[in-house]
Parts: sequence; C-alpha cells; structure tokens
Amino acid sequence: MKTFRFLSITIALLSIMGASFAQEKTSDKKDNTVTFYFARHGKTMLNTLDRVQGWSDTPLTPAGVEVAEYLGLGLKEIEFESAYSSDLGRARQTARIVLNSKGQENLSITEMPAVRETNFGSYEGDLNPKMWGDAALYMHFRGLKEFMDALSTQPTLLQDMLGAVKELDTLGMAENYFDVKARGQKAIREIAEKEAANGGGNILLVSHGMALGIFLSDLDSSGKNPGSSHMGNAAVCKVTYKDGQFTLESFGDMSYVEKGKAMAHKK
Repeated sequence: MKTFRFLSITIALLSIMGASFAQEKTSDKKDNTVTFYFARHGKTMLNTLDRVQGWSDTPLTPAGVEVAEYLGLGLKEIEFESAYSSDLGRARQTARIVLNSKGQENLSITEMPAVRETNFGSYEGDLNPKMWGDAALYMHFRGLKEFMDALSTQPTLLQDMLGAVKELDTLGMAENYFDVKARGQKAIREIAEKEAANGGGNILLVSHGMALGIFLSDLDSSGKNPGSSHMGNAAVCKVTYKDGQFTLESFGDMSYVEKGKAMAHKK
C-alpha cells in the first residue's frame, strides 16, 4: 500500500514538473513575434549584362551562387521556422542555396507570385539605361544623369518613374509603384499573421531589389522607410512583426554576406 502511494505521488510530481517545463519552453520560444529576414536574390546573367529583369528571369551566375552561399553561412546561427520566395527561378534558387549552406536542407520553400519583382512590360530584357532614360525624358528631365541625381535626394520620384514606364510600355503589362506595393504588402501581412498564429519565429523570404524597397517603403508602423537605399545582391532587410505592427530594423544589410565570406575563407 505504501509502495503504491509512493509511486502515485512520484508520477504526479513528474507530471507537474513536465508540464511546467513544457510551458516554460513554449513561452521562451513562442511569443508570437515574427522576425523576417528579407533577402535579395544572388546575381544573375541579366544583372551582369545590366539589362532589365522584372518578371523575365535568368539563373544565377557563379558569382551569384557564391554570394548566396556566403549569405547562408552568415545566417547559420539563425534557425528559420519557415522559408518563402517569389516564384521566379532566381529567387527560388537563392533561397535553396541559402538554406542548404546554413544546414537547413530539409526546410521546404513556399513560392509566392505576389512577391515577384516589378513587371516592366515591353522593357523586359532591354538595357537598363534605355528604360530609365526613356522614363527620365517622359518626366521632362534632360537626361538619365539629371534624373538619377534627383532620385538620390527625392526617393518618391521612383513612383513617377514606374508610372512613366507603365505609360511607355507597348505590351500593356507593366506595373506602377502602387500595383507592386499593394500585392507585396498584402502577401507579407498574410505571412506575418499566419506565422504569428503559429507562435512566431524567424522567417526567410527571398525576393527582389526594387520590389523589396517598394514593399517596405511604408510598412513600418512608425513611418521609418528605406529611402533611396540600394539593395546589393543577397543583401538582407530585417523586419519584426508583433501585435499587428511592423518594425523595420535594417535595410540592404550586407553584413551577413561578409560574415559568411569570412567563414568560408577560414575553411
């Protein structure tokens, strides 16, 4: 009888301790905060040729693969709960390389058309200076240089530039600034709400340079925005989501790539 009572008390204590430990472990890991690591894809063939690359697509160059591997190494200490990419091959390829390089080979990637790059219509595949130059003239600048100088101090000119490209597009497919922002921000909010409902955590999302700048332009609840900052290939933007509010922590950060490069060269 005494042995039975002792076993019953022991089992009860172990159950209480186990429940307490599980509760503590859950609360430590899952506080519903979602931390996004938005990354631009690695360098592609069209990037190298300085040609317009929106919905058109080319694979990563050897240098593009290498910088994606560096990014993965630089993110090695960050455990991702989920991974997303645009459905364009360069973003999908980058996301897979990053995950493989950091040791999360088994994490699946959810592809989302809504986080694609901007569609530039009939300018797709053309030389970048041609598209930007045509838009500059349409906006009554004397040339591309004058427009680029103005853009460096007036980031909102990008809205006018994309509006000009949409007007000049002969295919009727080009998107303006607000088209891109609407689809991207809707997708990001949907992901944030879904991941927060699952407890939060770190999320990888690989997208595109211009698109990311537009998506994050006014996503931050305090009004912080990336301005006219440029995103290099494999650069990272860190954004947190908590209680329905987004906070932009960093934009165009190359430190993860530099960290990964240093780690690779030590091997």
